[in-house]
Amino acid sequence: MHKLLRPGGNGEYVPPPPTAVQREAARRVARLAEVVERRNGIDRRAFLRSSMGAAATLFTLAACAKEEGRASGGGSSTTGTFELPPESTTDPEAGGEVLAPFDGEVVVDVQTHFLDPDPGFGAGFPQSACGDDECFTIDHWVDLVLGASDTSLAVLSAVPIVSDDSPLSIEKMEQARRLAEAICGDGRVLLQGEAFPQVGAIDDALALMEVRAGEHDLVAWKTYTHVAGGYSFLDEVGTAFLAKVEELAAGGTGPSVVAVHKGFGADPADLGPAAAAHPDLRFIAYHSGFESGNIEGPFDEAGGGVDRFIVSLRDAGIGPGANVYAELGSTWISVLGNPDAAGHTLGKLLVAVGPENILWGTDSIWYGSPQDQIEAFRSFEISEEAQDRFGYPALTPEVKRAILGGNAARIHGIDLEAIAAPCRFTTEEREAAREEAYERLGGLGETRLGPVTAAATAATFAREHPWFG
Repeated sequence: MHKLLRPGGNGEYVPPPPTAVQREAARRVARLAEVVERRNGIDRRAFLRSSMGAAATLFTLAACAKEEGRASGGGSSTTGTFELPPESTTDPEAGGEVLAPFDGEVVVDVQTHFLDPDPGFGAGFPQSACGDDECFTIDHWVDLVLGASDTSLAVLSAVPIVSDDSPLSIEKMEQARRLAEAICGDGRVLLQGEAFPQVGAIDDALALMEVRAGEHDLVAWKTYTHVAGGYSFLDEVGTAFLAKVEELAAGGTGPSVVAVHKGFGADPADLGPAAAAHPDLRFIAYHSGFESGNIEGPFDEAGGGVDRFIVSLRDAGIGPGANVYAELGSTWISVLGNPDAAGHTLGKLLVAVGPENILWGTDSIWYGSPQDQIEAFRSFEISEEAQDRFGYPALTPEVKRAILGGNAARIHGIDLEAIAAPCRFTTEEREAAREEAYERLGGLGETRLGPVTAAATAATFAREHPWFG
């Protein structure tokens, strides 16, 4: 099964099983792989890893979704679909061309993570069979995000791990940045600073923010309002936190961007009012309010998922092009298996925040290389019928270029021309660059820094992941 059709999560939700449409698409793609093997001599695994395999999967998924619509009496039209020519499914050259980057496209992924090392984390993740005991290390992050995809720049985003030995600490982010730049060139990695004002004394948390802003070049603060007891942007803790962000930004020592997990367990109700009360700050809503298990459809005033996010913004007077950005990490990969839901998700966000305020993120490396997500997005279109019926804008190449990188460049001050070429290197070049980087970084990757026994790993997992309990 192509991994576009394989269920998987990011550790924050239980992914639903494949739908009947996805299962049928998987069966058809498997049969097609046999045909391609006989015709072109490409084995099944190589086919599924290729752009041709991705094209075949997306083409088949779109066809199966349309067939289901006809069978259910809803007609063959879906809100969204993947537009690919039939020849792209069996011709390697056509498959590569149809999913190739747009002219002027630069991919900036604003939500990526690693855990270095934490061998107990994510045993059930789809990429957990990575050939060794540590699936989510800095090395794998560089390989999968920058080496195995068209991503030109990645933002490292904090996760809700409150620990003195966090596997995604700001110090390890700095190490990852230096390693990635040794391999791929300067300016390839940006860092967010973790902020947990709800943990411990608020004055201590705010003082730590000031220290981190002074010691590191940060592009945003990353916070989780729903873990470790939780807080709201509108309560005493949240008000103090946002005031500190404003203070540091005004003094030129900290970013004015707040990236906050909203969705997958975090209610976005406080986001709109906070954005209205702090017009000088910019808020990135990670996941855009999406919830696993909520099937996205036309906007519903009383709906869940993305609709809650839209209601929060609308009621606070936050419209398109304002200071709230919708981010697609884990959201896009969750909906792309249902083209109708995917069309509604993107369409509603385009209306609510505008095409200039949607940011590309993949939540990698939880899903392996983000290349399949990139290729799926390039080929996705919102139908003309849905545009007329729901008022959704078209997903033109210009809009896709903006979402994939242009919008992030504007909010983070990125020179896209300087990073236009993705990181590309041979195995030999990669190994040589790593050896050089390891020397500079004091042997990073050669020493196990976390727990080494099963019991210690289990205890560390329970202690460092408060959203589980």
